[in-house]
Amino acid sequence: MSEGILSKIRVVEWSGGHACAYAGLLLAESGADVVLIEGDESGPRHNLASFAVWDRSKRRLKRNCETPEGMEMLHDLLSEADILLTDITPSERNRLGLCSHIIKHRHPQLIVTEIGGWPAGHTLEDVPVDDTLVLAEAGLMDEQAGVREGPIYLRFPLGSWGSAYLAAIGTVARLIQRARGKGIGGVSTSLVQGALAPSAMLWRTAEKATPAFKNSMGKSIRSPQFECGDGVWIHIKSTPDHAPLMHAALQELGAERIAQLNAEEKGDHICPNWGANKHIFKTRPSKVWLEDLWSADVAVQPDVPMGHIYSDAQARLNGYVIEFEDPIFGKTWQPGAPVSIEPPMRACRPASSASPWRDEDWSSEAGKSHIACPPDAALDLPLKGVKVADFGAFLAGPFATMMLSDLGADVVKVEGLTGDPLRRNDGAFFGCQRGKRSLAVNLKHETAADIIKRLTKWADIVHHNIRLPAAHRLGIDYMKLSAINPDLIYCHVSAYGPKGPRKDWPGYDQLFQAQTGWEFEGAGKGNQPMWHRFGMMDHQCALASLFGTLLGLYHRDNGHGGQAVGASLLGAGLMTVSETIMLEDGSLTPYPVLDQQQMGVSPTRRLYSCKDGWVAFASDMPEAWESLQHHTDETSVRGVEHYLQGLSVVDALALAGHCEIPAAEARTDNRDRFFEDPANLDRGLVARFNQSKFGQVEMVGSFWLFDGQPALPQHGVPDLGEHTVLCLEELGFSQIEIRNLCRDKIVADLRNEVAE
Repeated sequence: MSEGILSKIRVVEWSGGHACAYAGLLLAESGADVVLIEGDESGPRHNLASFAVWDRSKRRLKRNCETPEGMEMLHDLLSEADILLTDITPSERNRLGLCSHIIKHRHPQLIVTEIGGWPAGHTLEDVPVDDTLVLAEAGLMDEQAGVREGPIYLRFPLGSWGSAYLAAIGTVARLIQRARGKGIGGVSTSLVQGALAPSAMLWRTAEKATPAFKNSMGKSIRSPQFECGDGVWIHIKSTPDHAPLMHAALQELGAERIAQLNAEEKGDHICPNWGANKHIFKTRPSKVWLEDLWSADVAVQPDVPMGHIYSDAQARLNGYVIEFEDPIFGKTWQPGAPVSIEPPMRACRPASSASPWRDEDWSSEAGKSHIACPPDAALDLPLKGVKVADFGAFLAGPFATMMLSDLGADVVKVEGLTGDPLRRNDGAFFGCQRGKRSLAVNLKHETAADIIKRLTKWADIVHHNIRLPAAHRLGIDYMKLSAINPDLIYCHVSAYGPKGPRKDWPGYDQLFQAQTGWEFEGAGKGNQPMWHRFGMMDHQCALASLFGTLLGLYHRDNGHGGQAVGASLLGAGLMTVSETIMLEDGSLTPYPVLDQQQMGVSPTRRLYSCKDGWVAFASDMPEAWESLQHHTDETSVRGVEHYLQGLSVVDALALAGHCEIPAAEARTDNRDRFFEDPANLDRGLVARFNQSKFGQVEMVGSFWLFDGQPALPQHGVPDLGEHTVLCLEELGFSQIEIRNLCRDKIVADLRNEVAE
């Protein structure tokens, strides 16, 4: 058992899939003693490189839970544990006699963390925990423009990567609540909630929706990607025209030729000379362009295949890539911890090493965690009473603090007098700001230092994603704030990590989709690299930062004081590459590759078109393809495609059932139906609130259920400066002081709450 923040915590992981395995890894490498219940030793889990990463640092226990003896031994194990982490469906657990009420009755000390395909209690709660099925059924495969009409197969497993963090975050939140004597409760999440997290900036409706609200971040959105002379594509996120080579090339073209080229390609705020840029980039190789653009502080990264990032010097320097010896794969390069914290997260043993659990291991009182409260039900949201100062902007910072609010924390969003720059895009802004209070302050004014000081004394957590040189200038660096409040948990979200030559570089979701290989792999064989408008690198980073923040809060609550924690786009993005690892010779372990038509990765894990819609098949078993060939009397994928095009969706799903292939309808244009579905409303998957500008707003809802109750925001998205006066009053400012701050334009009170 590794020493770490969770070193006194005992976890039983009973799982079969990606999300639960990665959630277990996060807990294990934070110090928890995670025992993985192991059934079939010959299963694919033992031979896949992905599980060589996700099952690291755990111990294994062989238990045949199909037998009464095995189930009773599992109960014995659970009686000594703090946490049960599972993705076994409710119907399967009921069949084995381990339904939720039995667990609660026999093991009242347990925090039960569940990951399903859909939320517990939903009509689809027993759907297999599989990204292909969940993303298809939810309609999220129809939210990305592709190379053809219709839904496209999302190569990135949105649901699993999101729900893994949600499960780990919810678990640590429950540990914090338990340690504070506020009771013990369970937490559940699901792949659909994990996938909805990055969809929050895409799916929304409003009673008084403006065209900008409806259309921002639409499927037709373009991304500034350009092909260089060597065929390599690069992704740009700031204007390239001032870079030396580009500037010279534009001068050489002249105004008339630039206008001709721009007439062929409409520009935008990043690349106003899009057409000319496109023409010029093809005149030199990518290496030349990258050096030129980086020298001019242009935010850019190349679109590379999966796995190239393992050789990145910045990633290795920050520990986001680690050298690790594996009994099956030998010397490897694998993703390291996505969070920086003390004591650090660390990998302590390979997944397939001999590290069995023995019956006597948990028999000693010395190893038990300290339960600070009796096993009473936790009635409140787990972070009720926690106070957060959010100085972040755009998405990777503010999304984490929005989720702190969902978990019950009081979050004050500190923004400039003109507001968070993301306010220019109402749709995206709404996806990461609900539940907060807005305090508008001119942080550059010297008088703002007193507001910052009082806010720091008030807060348990300060969280932001401002580049550190700017944070120092504003007086919100860790050294300054920790001197004011030594118990502060200070989380900084960076682009490239805290060390190395790129530590202060700007970063954007798009650059890390490019650098991690997901734009390349998600596009399909031979296609131009494709940005995913879900912005999942931003969200992965936000979730990683939230996990680290709560670890720090738990550690502080246990008497270890405040500290600085961190997460980055590079670190969180790199972990998503873990379905392949780099071997000693520089080669990569195999991983699924999307086909050119973006239909899928195999004959039985793919989309099929029917005469009245689409279906998604989701099986990795060789016999499934044999069965499908037999039932269709077709021997090729093209033949099966033609066969299914003659069937209705209902008949295609029936065919899948005959072939024992899990399948679902791949819904299209599904947002409104999703928002109106009674089962989704009942489980809190849709949030409704009133907002001054847009009236009643509907958007993506709860990401967790706590003992069956959805964690929904108490209020909606704040107007700029809506709570300035209230916040200043709570910080101890008098009415006269507040009027003076407003008069001198140091704060903005846009609701005119100060009486003259």
